[in-house]
Amino acid sequence: MNIFSKLSNHGITVFALVGESGTGKSFRAKLLAQKYGINALIDDGLLIQDDKILAGRTAKHEKTYMGAVRIALFDDKQHRDEVARVLQKNKIKKILILGTSEKMVGKIAMRLQLPPPSKIIKIEDISTREEIEKAIRSRQIEGKHVIPVPAIEVKKSYSQIFYKSIREILSKGQSKIKILKKDGSLSEKSIVTPEFSKKGRIEISEAALSQMAMHCVSEFDSDIRVKKLTIKTDSHGYRLIITIDVPFGKQLTGEIHNLQQYIIENIERFTGILVEEVSIIIDKITGVAPKETKQK
Repeated sequence: MNIFSKLSNHGITVFALVGESGTGKSFRAKLLAQKYGINALIDDGLLIQDDKILAGRTAKHEKTYMGAVRIALFDDKQHRDEVARVLQKNKIKKILILGTSEKMVGKIAMRLQLPPPSKIIKIEDISTREEIEKAIRSRQIEGKHVIPVPAIEVKKSYSQIFYKSIREILSKGQSKIKILKKDGSLSEKSIVTPEFSKKGRIEISEAALSQMAMHCVSEFDSDIRVKKLTIKTDSHGYRLIITIDVPFGKQLTGEIHNLQQYIIENIERFTGILVEEVSIIIDKITGVAPKETKQK
């Protein structure tokens, strides 16, 4: 029996904060947690409780962008099992998961044996457009990231990427940013500069993604022929629309569903990107003998 199978029965309520990368989720997480009485966070591969890193490893320590995405998604079994054990041991009642899309936070919850989020908050709901734009500029121009724990916690394990500390006053749902004040009522965060930020991020072209998808189809079943492949992107991830011909005799319902999952899992595993949806259109069933016309 899986030792984590009963985690969802421990009364854990899962909240999620969703927003595109660099829009200030980690910066705003503490204010949101205070509002809902949450004392535990999942952020970029770390389990944080009461300003302490309890388990996991931060994606911000990775040398490549792809590696960072895999850490944030708990792609490694040993990593997610470690965090799941600590979640079970500490009997956390409320937890906030940060992610770039609803699919991402749902996947993290599933991998950590947590229930699906019962409440999803978008960064636009708790930050002004000016605050979001400022956060984006800081990320793009200066490569600065936030870990929502005090400097002492970050310096213990990640001193190489530590940059400076910021504190904020938590009061009536609003924040006033103070740099290194001594007031004990302030909530402290750490600013870091990851290695992958210094080197720039790696993106995947639609042509490369198309090649990967076609290879997945061929590897899954060489008898299935791809006739057309379209890729659409938005803030939530990639959507693939694949038109295929299928040989007569295939069990279409189960076979096509398995093909969808095979494409999603392989692309996500090898690239670290999120595939939001794979739609498969069956254009033709091949190998069916034409009906004979009756002679009059």
